[in-house]
Amino acid sequence: AIERVEIIRGLRLGEFDVLVGINLLREGLDLPEVSLVAILDADQEGFLRSDRSLIQTVGRAARNLHGRAILYADRVTGSMQRALDEMNRRRQAQLEYNERNGITPRSIVKSVDQVRFATRFADAKTAKPAEAGFHRPVDAKEREALIRLLESQMQAAAEELDFELAAVLRDQILELRADGDAVRPSHAPLRGRAQPVR
Repeated sequence: AIERVEIIRGLRLGEFDVLVGINLLREGLDLPEVSLVAILDADQEGFLRSDRSLIQTVGRAARNLHGRAILYADRVTGSMQRALDEMNRRRQAQLEYNERNGITPRSIVKSVDQVRFATRFADAKTAKPAEAGFHRPVDAKEREALIRLLESQMQAAAEELDFELAAVLRDQILELRADGDAVRPSHAPLRGRAQPVR
């Protein structure tokens, strides 16, 4: 998860200009810096080339005033045509709305400081609880207390819409729970008399 955030931050800060083979583009990420999306093999029908996936991927360039999408294909598939029809419908509706309300489209421009602030947790490099000021719990009671603390921090991060930080905290919670499972006996002690195996 943290590498993903570092990649996004690098793109937004202009550290590199091109991302290749990125599945991130299907997610609803706010990346106004993306001005061109190219989809190779757009005519290969399947989950990643369904009309919905094509719309989502092309939509990554929609926040940029000069955003463009290029679909490389040998033929226009049903999914491509449905995606194009829907995108044209949305574009027309947006143009009419803008004209009615006197809106001039502009690209969203975020400063370097805004981008750094939005991705600030990436600098922490997914600190483990021990590195984040917590010592490793020595017993189950201490572990549960730490898990409760991290869960409340995760909830607060989610309420603040800082989903990346919430994901880092979730991973720490899962790691602590896995540590707890590792120290538990794998089976209960045997009681009573042993039964012969038949």
